[in-house]
Amino acid sequence: MSEDLLTLFRKTGALLDGHFVLRSGLHSRQFFQCALLLQHTDIAADVCARLADKLRDIECDTVISPALGGIIVGQEVGRALGKRHIFVEKEAGGLVLRRGFQIRPNERFIVAEDVVTRGGRVQETVDIVRAHGGQVAGVGVIVDRSGGQRPAYGCPFVSLVEMNVQTFEADKMPPDLARIPAIKPGSK
Repeated sequence: MSEDLLTLFRKTGALLDGHFVLRSGLHSRQFFQCALLLQHTDIAADVCARLADKLRDIECDTVISPALGGIIVGQEVGRALGKRHIFVEKEAGGLVLRRGFQIRPNERFIVAEDVVTRGGRVQETVDIVRAHGGQVAGVGVIVDRSGGQRPAYGCPFVSLVEMNVQTFEADKMPPDLARIPAIKPGSK
């Protein structure tokens, strides 16, 4: 991880240590609460512009992101690339395209997200774009904590940070972690 980005995460309280239950159901000693980083508009603009720079060579028409965590990332990446930004959001347990957002046939998308662990939200977003006739040209995330376990999205994948953070199934946690009360700080 780049030291200046790690410093920003720690300075803003966005990199937490303890016992966390991730959206995926996995348990971890560390948690990236990107909302605490992105609440600072100058930092959000800077970090997302860095991500946009890594995506700049990918031809796209629009940026799309999964709500809730990806909305600020998508908006700022879209701004830095000079592209429209739309998002998908949760409904009945899955992600859907709502609010009158449209995907045109063969429209090229970059999917932008804050953190990927297993990559399920990004995969749902990719599937929605393709189901509506669009093309996914690339995926960009601030933090890739998947340890290589994310899906192969069938397009270029870039991140600002690759951090191999150990995760554990609930029934396979080490004793020291199991003794710490778990909290679930992410979005529900």
